[in-house]
Amino acid sequence: MSYDLDAARIAPLSGDAFYISDFISEDEEALLMQKVQSVPLPRWTHLSHRRLQTWPSALTKSNTLLSSPLPSWLTNPIIHRFKELGVFANAPHTTPNHVLVNEYQPGQGIMPHEDGAAYYPLVATVSLGAPIVLDIYEKDSHQLDAGADDSHGKPRFRILQERRSLLVMRGKLYTDFLHGIAESTRDEDLGPHSICNWDLLGEKAPYEGGWVVRETRTSLTYRDVLKVAKMGNTLKFLGGAK
Repeated sequence: MSYDLDAARIAPLSGDAFYISDFISEDEEALLMQKVQSVPLPRWTHLSHRRLQTWPSALTKSNTLLSSPLPSWLTNPIIHRFKELGVFANAPHTTPNHVLVNEYQPGQGIMPHEDGAAYYPLVATVSLGAPIVLDIYEKDSHQLDAGADDSHGKPRFRILQERRSLLVMRGKLYTDFLHGIAESTRDEDLGPHSICNWDLLGEKAPYEGGWVVRETRTSLTYRDVLKVAKMGNTLKFLGGAK
């Protein structure tokens, strides 16, 4: 496969988002799904609306990552393709050093939020298993719209993430907006009038009816943690030996 990040630019998002529909193959997706499901159960953190894995580890209270390599299945082929595209070329470590694996079952989602200052303002997400719509909200949009499900009102933008796709968000889209996933069993109001990456979709036919039933979707979210401590300093960040 060949990739061109500039050709993947989502036009309505002012150069701060890129979308590639077939970033990984079906065989690569199947292998990644097998790896995700085969990790030991203690690796999963169970939240009220989803479960997740954190690689290589969670951040400390000071938003520091204890230096450790990512497992090979999260590196090859995805990070190698990031390097071909130059996705993290301007990030401090020039490559992602932290991955969240989120599993969303039908009806599950996440409230509008921001990823925060612990990370370089860039996030790259690979979707596995099923499509889902990501909603983008302006931070200062706190007035309720009629029929809105949360205090952020209606989303400013909506991005449809197909299975096996890559979504990159950076810059002002990362710092000045919130993103979330509605708790729903189906995504509705789909079409070129509402989905800002419609022209970049690999297949439009499944969504031309205006809706799609949710299935279990897994996301691999790659970021660059700004503060990294060598493993030799682990005790310092854990409070020291006693």
